[in-house]
Amino acid sequence: MTSTQADPALQALLLPFADGTLAWPSAGALFLRARDGWPLHERPLPGLVCEQGFKPDADALRRSGWDVRAPDDGKYPLVLVLPPRQRDEARALFAEALDRLQPGGVIIASAANDAGAKSHEADLARIAGPLSSRSKHKCRVFWTRPGAAGGDAALAAQWRGLDAPRPIAGGRFTSRPGVFAWDRIDAASALLAQHLPADLRGNAADLGAGWGYLSMELLQRCPGIAALDLYEAEARALALARVNLEPFAARAALGFHWHDVTAGLPSRYDVIVSNPPFHAQGNVARPDIGRRFIAVAAEALRPGGRLWLVANRHLPYEQVLDASFGSVRVAAQHDGFKVVEAVKAGHGAGRVR
Repeated sequence: MTSTQADPALQALLLPFADGTLAWPSAGALFLRARDGWPLHERPLPGLVCEQGFKPDADALRRSGWDVRAPDDGKYPLVLVLPPRQRDEARALFAEALDRLQPGGVIIASAANDAGAKSHEADLARIAGPLSSRSKHKCRVFWTRPGAAGGDAALAAQWRGLDAPRPIAGGRFTSRPGVFAWDRIDAASALLAQHLPADLRGNAADLGAGWGYLSMELLQRCPGIAALDLYEAEARALALARVNLEPFAARAALGFHWHDVTAGLPSRYDVIVSNPPFHAQGNVARPDIGRRFIAVAAEALRPGGRLWLVANRHLPYEQVLDASFGSVRVAAQHDGFKVVEAVKAGHGAGRVR
């Protein structure tokens, strides 16, 4: 998202400062799950520190000159929060906001009405005490000065661990609330894994690797894979992939990259696998992201290199596949998904559909 695009939740979050209801502290503030946008640029926000684990959003904040840092234990007189949709993850984030707040400070949060705003507001009230709130731009903004009667410190302590990594799928993998398909094996990824041919070999990449399921399946099914780079934009998911791929460290050279795939790849590969995302903030459909993943894969593959891709059958990827690869075939279709193999043209190779 660019700083000129609409972001109603961010706009609502800054509203109490714009109209003078709340004063911006001279000692600065912490912004959890920060996003760049024009409301951040309307007035000076001295000392704002941003934390964001999603690479495209972190990069956008840095391009705008904001101070983006890795999580630490610093405390602030003001903590701003844009809570995620997943409720356990959001509750853990509210508990973190309490931990990062100086005595007497203010927590303020905002969410779209159709993204659980009322539930988020009720949750913050349970651990922090009475709130003030306002509705605007089809969002709710709500804030509190914890310390008054009504906050539940014991519940806040319990919520701090709600998004902790844990075993899933009978203990086969480690995941955590908030990452894509966090508590299950994604059906589309499973379909792709079932159709990966055993003869894939050489240097490989997994684009949008998540917590590492496809990468693990690729290494298990294809003994010729000598090296594998995982590219993932969400830092929380990439950390899980490191854990899940640890048993394969002696099997192949592994690379873990916190990276926005749409910006291109720094290396060349013989094999690429991907279940590309096609939604953006607010669950808005963004098939252009998937198309860009395909174009980037084509750029990164060596001549004769193979892309194995899974997508919803309705997504319009055929044009970019045909334009980018020498041959394209649908290897499987099931339950609304399609598995595609695309081979990059070699020197002198023709195009096959």
